[in-house]
Amino acid sequence: MEMEVLKFIGAGLAAFGMIGAGIGLGNVFGSYFNAVARQPSMEKALSKYLFMGFALVEAIAILAFVLGILLMNA
Repeated sequence: MEMEVLKFIGAGLAAFGMIGAGIGLGNVFGSYFNAVARQPSMEKALSKYLFMGFALVEAIAILAFVLGILLMNA
């Protein structure tokens, strides 16, 4: 019984990576909007960096989710 409870605690701790990903997404999009507001002519050049940052941060969130699922089913 105790090991089953510890598995759920571990899965919950693994989900903290998703909180960090949410903060990271806020930083990525906030910085992009700030840069475009300061210099609108650079919007096309900055959009590729926006999508690259979004993809990297979202990959961390997906990894944390999968790790939590794996820990629950281990």
